[in-house]
Amino acid sequence: MLSIWWDYKGIIYFELLPSNKTIDSNVYCQQLSKLNDCLHQKRPNLVNRARVVFHHDNARPHTSLVTRQKLLELGWDVLPHPSYSPDMAPTDYHLFLSLQNSLAGKTFASDDTIKAHLNDFFAGKDQKFYEAGIMKLPERWKLIVEQNGDYVI
Repeated sequence: MLSIWWDYKGIIYFELLPSNKTIDSNVYCQQLSKLNDCLHQKRPNLVNRARVVFHHDNARPHTSLVTRQKLLELGWDVLPHPSYSPDMAPTDYHLFLSLQNSLAGKTFASDDTIKAHLNDFFAGKDQKFYEAGIMKLPERWKLIVEQNGDYVI
């Protein structure tokens, strides 16, 4: 399972979990701590200048009390995400669509080869790619409101 966090400049942090591991609130909070460390390294002016505006979907590990407490501890502003709305998650409608195309027909012998492919894929995308995905979010929100909550995928 791939967990990934990115912004308009590119990938901030990603983690490929072993095939036998699932994400629960504790794993997710550990990932958030790692993400926070990466934010301080890769986007120090964002962290030092203003609060982080964080968007994730509403999967159980993301909405648990433990996770909400972690996000409060980090001081991040969390954008609300309506239930059952994959059309509002930039990772789903933008990043993963492109990644899926790059994976078509490929098989990997090990986790290391998967990670190498992911690193190459992410590095091969310029800032305009990431920026386009983030900038589509307000447009998609507007479409959803105009369609009374119906999907726009």
